[in-house]
Amino acid sequence: MAVKYYNDGCDYKLPGKAKCAAWVKRSVENEGYRLGAVNYVFCSSQRLLEMNRQFLGHDYFTDVITFDYSDLADKRLVSGDVFIDVDTVADNAARFGAAPLDEMHRVLIHGAMHLCGYKDKAPDEEVRMRERENFYLARREWIAGGE
Repeated sequence: MAVKYYNDGCDYKLPGKAKCAAWVKRSVENEGYRLGAVNYVFCSSQRLLEMNRQFLGHDYFTDVITFDYSDLADKRLVSGDVFIDVDTVADNAARFGAAPLDEMHRVLIHGAMHLCGYKDKAPDEEVRMRERENFYLARREWIAGGE
């Protein structure tokens, strides 16, 4: 299948979309899964806040929400929608002293790791998720030709 990118009420353009898709695919495969249909949807803070309230019952801003649509009959095929608040990602980049594209890559791989079964609610889960993010961020050379 494939990674696809969409915009919902914003005009964000991810540089190197095809290369990022290949990186996500390789990262998912490295976790022992196959890539199904994964949609990254870039949206505004307000849109993601509404989704956070509606679907998760949370009344706060977040940078990413992942909806896992993986087939229960084939537990090694990952599919889902990853909604990304581009404003919060930019704010987080500034807050943590990261380059905006580096922070976006972190969120892209974070969503993919959720589809691979990683959680981040408990402190130990959050540590493990950050380890996986850092592992794959360090392997962006998998993106053909670099970024």
